[in-house]
Amino acid sequence: MANWSDPRTSAAPYATAGAQAASYDAGLRSYMLSVYNYMLSGVLLTGVVALLFGKVDALQRLLFVEQMTSRGPGIGLTALGWIAMLSPLAIVFAMSFGQSRMSESTLKTLFFAYAGLLGASLSTIFIAYTDTSIAQVFFGTAAGFGALSLWGYTTKKNLSGLGTFLMIGLVGLLVAMVVNFFLQSGTMSLVISAIGVLIFAGLTAYDTQKIKSIYAYVAGTPEQGKVAIMGALNLYLDFINMFLFLLRLFGSQRN
Repeated sequence: MANWSDPRTSAAPYATAGAQAASYDAGLRSYMLSVYNYMLSGVLLTGVVALLFGKVDALQRLLFVEQMTSRGPGIGLTALGWIAMLSPLAIVFAMSFGQSRMSESTLKTLFFAYAGLLGASLSTIFIAYTDTSIAQVFFGTAAGFGALSLWGYTTKKNLSGLGTFLMIGLVGLLVAMVVNFFLQSGTMSLVISAIGVLIFAGLTAYDTQKIKSIYAYVAGTPEQGKVAIMGALNLYLDFINMFLFLLRLFGSQRN
C-alpha cells in the first residue's frame, strides 16, 4: 500500500514548483537587467555624442551652417546634418518592421547607431539651453523615469487599458505638434509639452510592464535577446521624449 502520508512524497511537487519559480524569477531578472543595460548605454551614447557636437565647433560645422532667415540670423542644416536628422526615423522603422528577419547582432548595431545619430541631432539643445538647466532636467527626468519604471514593474494592476489610451493621446500629440509648427503659438507649445510629459510618463510604466510580461513567451528562445533590445528601444524613446518635453517646460534658454 502506498504511504500517502510520506512527507517526501507530498513535498516533491512543491519542491519542483518552487525550483521552477526560482529559475523563472532569475531568468526574468537577467532579462530585465539586459533591457535596462541596453537602454542606459543608449542614453549615455546619445548624451556623449550630443555634448561633443554641441561643444566642439569643428563638429558643429559638419551638421549646421549659419544662414539668414526672414526673422534674422538662424541655423540651417548641411547635407550631413539632414542625414543625421532623418536617418534615426528610418532606423526605427527598419527595426520595428524588420525585427523578425534581423539577427540579434544586427538589431544591436542599429540600436546603437540610432542612439548615436539621435545624439548628433539633439546637439542643438546645447546651443539653445544653458548647461546647468540641461543637467538639472536630465537628472530630474532620470529620477522620474526610474520611479515610474519601478512602479510599472512591481504593480499588480493591468496597464494595458492605459497603454491604449496613451497611444491615442500620442497620435493627438503628434497632430498638435504639426499644427503648432505652422501656428508658432507659445501657449500651445507649453500645453503640448505638458501633455507630452504626462503621456511619456505613462508610457514608461506601461512599456515596463509590457516588457516584463513578454518574457513569459520568449524565455529561453532565440527571440529573447531581440525582444530585450526592442524593449530597450521603447524605454529609451520614453526617456528621451520625456526629457525633451521637460526641457521645453523648465529649461533656461541662452540669451
